[in-house]
Amino acid sequence: MKKMLFSAIALVLCGGMLASCTNATSVSSGSSAATASSQAQSVELTVFAAASLTETFEEIAELYKTEAPNVSLQFTFDSSGTLKTQIEEGAACDVFISAAQKQMDQLDIQADASVNTDGLDFIDHSTRFNFLENQVVLVVPQNNPANIQSFADLTSDKLNLIALGNEDVPVGAYSTEILTHLGVLTTLEENQKITYGSNVKEVTTQVSEGSADCGIIYATDAFRAGLTVVDKATADMCSQVIYPAAALKNSQHPQEAQAFLTFLKTNEKAHAILQEVGFTIVE
Repeated sequence: MKKMLFSAIALVLCGGMLASCTNATSVSSGSSAATASSQAQSVELTVFAAASLTETFEEIAELYKTEAPNVSLQFTFDSSGTLKTQIEEGAACDVFISAAQKQMDQLDIQADASVNTDGLDFIDHSTRFNFLENQVVLVVPQNNPANIQSFADLTSDKLNLIALGNEDVPVGAYSTEILTHLGVLTTLEENQKITYGSNVKEVTTQVSEGSADCGIIYATDAFRAGLTVVDKATADMCSQVIYPAAALKNSQHPQEAQAFLTFLKTNEKAHAILQEVGFTIVE
């Protein structure tokens, strides 16, 4: 009788232990599944990028689908000045890539106070790096009707109209440096020989359509538009054209933002796309 009682108790205890083990396994499996599901959730990563990156980044977005299939890159392309203002005004943005240091510095609390005059603190400085280098060039429309051959011709009677970016956008700032160095900026302004574009794409279009005799743009935009480059700015004519990249402090997806920046910094296929049109990868 006692043996039968002990056997019954043993069976009950084993059953409880088995149930407990089964439940533990179930919880553990459920937790793993939830983690995997969370990792695979779709994410929209908002990237603000200089207008001169438009075509190359659209190609890179296709490439990135194989790297992070759950991440959808949502681009806003415009002048770096416009993008900087939108970020300052509270636009949702995860990653910012500027065509000059100035616009990035104006949002980075760790930048020199003489540039970041308002003490803005939007950039995650730990993620910031110098990404690309471009070159500023003088381009002419098809068949070069005005026969502009170099920057020296900007002081001649050949020139009726030159297309430039506004001074508050990087390509315009570089153009101002060049024309000031050449000593012709004031004369061109006084003679109303300048037409302005709000970003490098607008300047490129003006030249492509023959609305201007020539224009100052980036080498990469000249390549994309099939424009003839007749001269290149030297180091003494304007600042080095560096594109910094960084994540935003208020990014809703900081891990994905950092992953995308790492991809841009290290992926050889992405680098090949950029180099093909004339960008230099900053080491």
